Amino acid sequence: MCTRCVRMFRSRAPAPDAAARPDAARPPAGPLRPYGPGDSASLPPVTLNSPAPSRLGWLDALRGLAALAVAMHHFGLLDKLPHGARVPQYLDLGFFGVMLFFLVSGYIIPASLERHGNVRAFWTGRIFRIHPAVIVTVVGCLLVLPRDATSVQGFAFAHPLLSATANALMLQDLMGVPSTLGVLWSLSYEMVFYYFVTALFVLGWHRRSAPIAFGFAAVALVLGAWLPIGAVTVDLASTRHLVVSGAVLVVTAMACLATARPDLTRWGALLLGGLGLALITLNGRAAGFETMLIFATMFAGTVLHRLEHGQIDRLPALLCCAFVIVCGVTAGYLYDHGTALWHTWTASWTAFSTAYLAAWGVFVTGLLLRRRHVPRWLSGLGTISFSVYLLHGPLMVFLAWKLRGHPLTGWQGQTALTLGYLAALVTLGHLSHCLVELPCQALGRKAARALDRHFPPPAQAHADRLPAEAVPAART
Repeated sequence: MCTRCVRMFRSRAPAPDAAARPDAARPPAGPLRPYGPGDSASLPPVTLNSPAPSRLGWLDALRGLAALAVAMHHFGLLDKLPHGARVPQYLDLGFFGVMLFFLVSGYIIPASLERHGNVRAFWTGRIFRIHPAVIVTVVGCLLVLPRDATSVQGFAFAHPLLSATANALMLQDLMGVPSTLGVLWSLSYEMVFYYFVTALFVLGWHRRSAPIAFGFAAVALVLGAWLPIGAVTVDLASTRHLVVSGAVLVVTAMACLATARPDLTRWGALLLGGLGLALITLNGRAAGFETMLIFATMFAGTVLHRLEHGQIDRLPALLCCAFVIVCGVTAGYLYDHGTALWHTWTASWTAFSTAYLAAWGVFVTGLLLRRRHVPRWLSGLGTISFSVYLLHGPLMVFLAWKLRGHPLTGWQGQTALTLGYLAALVTLGHLSHCLVELPCQALGRKAARALDRHFPPPAQAHADRLPAEAVPAART
């Protein structure tokens, strides 16, 4: 394993949402409308020009590629190949993988919410998709690995309650708290993306993906080097204050969303959106340009989904994506130097910009080939990608612990180690997916149905009075 990867092993984890497949589309009940007086928190789904398939094999393929990229990056596969140690200077495989995951999340997550139009059900599904697998992985690490060879960060042992609270919120990377597992850092940005998507949906601004992506990309390019890093959490006391206040806001917002009342849902969504915006602008851990670029990338992924389904004209969509790509590459060139390299975990600006460009290239290629047959092994790897990303770091630590004092040398030993690592990782990922992820996702669907049954949303007054065709579909 490469020394640099061990040093920075708060690895670039996948978007769990990227790992979660979209549910099968329900029959459309008319185009989505912004909230209005008397509207429900459960709105009619969006009418798309083409029906959403229950299985998107090409997205699974991209998740599989991203999973392999990040796992092999942290395993140090390139260091084991002739002249491979020079590659990270020009292409960061981990950054490529995580940006590919963010593109997939941006493409599918807003569509998942808009398709069903139920904010409460969306969040119930998110919680049951993410938290159980994370909890099981952390508990497994604590039970299996010794304290002197654990993948659990030391801060979690020194400040267990503070660490548990921040990590349970999935906002730890933006609250000055180390991730309990290094791979959890990206979940903070995923979670804030959910906050933004929820707020935009409730306000009826969800179709404005292109200008939002434009805005984030412009901020990354112009202000990327001047955005504050950790401006709020300057010491342990301020960190504790931020975590406690953030927990109060999130719990209150979730309680509002759980009521499914339009007014309270709006309040809760605004709380989440405001908290997310404050955290990413004032207290990010990553470099400012990288943070803004992450959100520009995810919203650009949403733009591509809208383009595919006829919700946005081709010219503004392509200009938006081109602008985001140019800003990402240029921001890396301008800002990813010196101390910024410690925040982006890349070796050079070339590695940053090339990886970002490669992620876009692979995603667009997958989109163009989306109707082609996808190899079953690759889509299968995408299916278990969330578990693979949670487990690939702990498995590396476990192997290093077991092989301590007995290193495998030579090309035969390194080949056996790599193949054994991959086989064990895929096996554990499959078991985790089948025994933890799938049952908990099914439980989440049952919980959402039970909430709708016992606490039904208010009647949709406007939807009852207007036929579906009377509400024009927005086109931006």
